[in-house]
Amino acid sequence: MKYTVITGASSGIGYESARAFAERGKNLILVARRGDKLEELKQTIHADYPDLDIIVKTSDLTLAENVSAFYESLQDYAIETWINNAGFGNFDPISGQNLTKIQSLIRLNIEALTVLSTLYVRDYANVEGTQLINVSSGAGYTIVADAVTYCASKFYVSAFTEGLAHELKSQGAKMQVKVLAPAATETEFAQRARDEDTFTLEGVMPKYHTAEEMASFMLDLYDGDKILGIVDTKTYTFNLVDPIYPYIDPLNLN
Repeated sequence: MKYTVITGASSGIGYESARAFAERGKNLILVARRGDKLEELKQTIHADYPDLDIIVKTSDLTLAENVSAFYESLQDYAIETWINNAGFGNFDPISGQNLTKIQSLIRLNIEALTVLSTLYVRDYANVEGTQLINVSSGAGYTIVADAVTYCASKFYVSAFTEGLAHELKSQGAKMQVKVLAPAATETEFAQRARDEDTFTLEGVMPKYHTAEEMASFMLDLYDGDKILGIVDTKTYTFNLVDPIYPYIDPLNLN
């Protein structure tokens, strides 16, 4: 049996991506902090697809010791696709940032993603049919006012993932590495970023996507042969494109 791993699966894009991959008949390993939400998702999926194996793991990946432990707990499973979706944002001028929150943001958006990507690549880079998809953001290609630290974390995700894709391609590896870059999406993201209990994009943003739409875009990226799936922040169309960041291999300048 092969599995698709999705981090941050308790809500939003991760939640809807789990449902989308289940519709494709994929067995799932889902991880998030909120185990009750994961169990609800598991029951929802099993109601439609009772034959799928759905494994839930409760873990706070902002804690470094939990990241490696989570990966090690999956050694008995064959992982076909790994989706690093877990992450959160922050809206504050840099001088007014809550540093405790920012440190957690950096550990989750950057450190946990890097560790999990590295461990998965080490084990599966030369396994046919495998994919690593890291969720970045349109803010991983554009700096947004009062979200500079969040944008910087997503610039890292985009650069790291595009660079990894180039690296594996140059090595002739069988794994595909891709990056998804959503724009504004109606999820719990804005609530956590703003530290507000309720917040909706309606009336605030002229255009945005639903989490279901982004999960559909995730599948388009999964099915395609392009490395980057990005939402155009002007038209809100979704495009599959080649990497954006320049890449130089000093050993092959000719």
